[in-house]
Amino acid sequence: MTIPATTTFPVMTDESTMAPKAHGTSATPVQSTLRWNCDNKLADRICNFNRHYAEHATYFNRDTTFLTDAQAELTADAPTIDFYDSNSGQKLFTAPVGRTWDQFIAESKAHGWPSFRDEEVNWEYVRCVKGGEAVSVDGTHLGHNLPDANGNRYCINLVSVAGNPVQE
Repeated sequence: MTIPATTTFPVMTDESTMAPKAHGTSATPVQSTLRWNCDNKLADRICNFNRHYAEHATYFNRDTTFLTDAQAELTADAPTIDFYDSNSGQKLFTAPVGRTWDQFIAESKAHGWPSFRDEEVNWEYVRCVKGGEAVSVDGTHLGHNLPDANGNRYCINLVSVAGNPVQE
């Protein structure tokens, strides 16, 4: 599905996206091996059996290898990091876009969770439910849209986007 350029963000969905499926709100459990040393059991609980709660603030920069590993991945030829659904492996976010890595990390640290802006969201696979819950089209709970003076800000659980890409 291609999102028209005239679309306003966030792209919304109804509650049916998060209806019960074979494994909580998703058809499958999280991948057995997640990136950045994310805890699989925590990820499964947050992604599939939760609609309101989150990993603790600062989990992404204190309890994982995310900052070190992501920094090592960045190069002049590849200045962004892709974030994949921990259940399906679909690409959900790419950051930084329209700002520097340091700005992305500073904003994320200030709020306690990776914080993405509209232009960093892959709208083919990400939606918001009325009330601000950010979800994948496959039923993964991602986090919440908490707009600020700069626009939409998607505070996303790292465990929800620590998946490995699907093999094509």
